[in-house]
Amino acid sequence: MSGEDRQSQLAREHKERQAQRAEQATKTKRSTFIGAGAAVVVVVGGLIAATTLLGGGDDGKPAAASTPAPSETAQPTVSATTSAPVDPSKVSCSYRKDTSGSPAKKVGMPPGKPNLKLKTMTIATNHGDIVIDLATAQAPCSVNSFAFLAKKNFFDNTKCHRLATPENSGLALLQCGDPQAKADGKNPTDGQGSSGYVFDDENLGGIPFTKGTVAMAQPAEAVNQNGSQFWISLGDETAQLGPEYTPFGVVSKGADILDKVYKGGWITNPDDITGDGGSNAPKIPVIIKDVKLA
Repeated sequence: MSGEDRQSQLAREHKERQAQRAEQATKTKRSTFIGAGAAVVVVVGGLIAATTLLGGGDDGKPAAASTPAPSETAQPTVSATTSAPVDPSKVSCSYRKDTSGSPAKKVGMPPGKPNLKLKTMTIATNHGDIVIDLATAQAPCSVNSFAFLAKKNFFDNTKCHRLATPENSGLALLQCGDPQAKADGKNPTDGQGSSGYVFDDENLGGIPFTKGTVAMAQPAEAVNQNGSQFWISLGDETAQLGPEYTPFGVVSKGADILDKVYKGGWITNPDDITGDGGSNAPKIPVIIKDVKLA
């Protein structure tokens, strides 16, 4: 099966699952409160998208109900570090070829032995630096993957392809890491690209998905399929997600950049092949110039 056929099959399967989940959601009338109860968003099917991560919207217009901007929500109070001792000799990572047929920028495989001394990841963007305090002890293989890709300049000049907001998906996050993304609200395959390898989940439930948390993205209903894509929570709305995604850090600098992008709104992509907003780009472009771990 060709990569194009595989993508079409994934899209069809996802839409079938989405219809089933929507029917179930209608029966249960399950809802989630936003922020401190100022507004309500109906959760349909858990808001998970087929290709990378979660939910999407139908238009780029704000909802009538007011929702808190990222600057009005609290930063995570959970530390991204741990005091528990870790024996480096007992920590190893395993990476394997991505056989999903997704388009990939292949730069090889990370080493099996992670560097447990890494503490921060700095993402240099066209708006300035975003610094992430890493949960290296809890998610060593995720951090190891980023360290490897950063050394290979994998993320250089890539664009963050998705902005999810309470209005378009009931969530608040910026998603990046697709080396093929155009982030113009027109490319139907934004959110499909990867590093060509996958690895297992880590630290599930270890850090809540409130504002500032950074986590790995992977296909809906998938496990142990992490690659190069990741997302940054822009508001506490994202905390409604279940612990299916690997959190590996917390933003410690650059929240003002994220707030500006969030408030700038999104571009609805009518040709999104997933049909649920996986490639709704931010109106304010976010270009990753460089990534460094230290």
